Amino acid sequence: MVTTTVNPGTATQSSKGIAVTDKAIAKIKSAMAKEGISPAEGGLRVGVQGGGCSGLSYNIRFDSQPRERDRIFQFGDVRVFVDPKSFIYLHGMTLDYEETLMQQGFVFRNPNAQKSCGCGTSFTA
Repeated sequence: MVTTTVNPGTATQSSKGIAVTDKAIAKIKSAMAKEGISPAEGGLRVGVQGGGCSGLSYNIRFDSQPRERDRIFQFGDVRVFVDPKSFIYLHGMTLDYEETLMQQGFVFRNPNAQKSCGCGTSFTA
């Protein structure tokens, strides 16, 4: 496991990491509390899988603990787990949370995506 700690209150990351905005961190904390996930042990798993209209799809879910080869990013008391294969496509990405009149949810701002579909959940690298 590789653990990277990012100072709370920033959405910056190392050139080989990921970032999470303050709005996204707040929403993750709230959802983890609702789901009964312990911040000390669990975290948010962010990954990529084959499929979707552009070839690759983002997936996001809570996990009770990291896996052996995960990269772990620490944002205050929120941990984000990324498996090694997904990290190839996600390094440099920023996870944000948006609420508009039309939609609300997590938004992936991924510099590795060459194109994405209109829904924003799938992309081509």
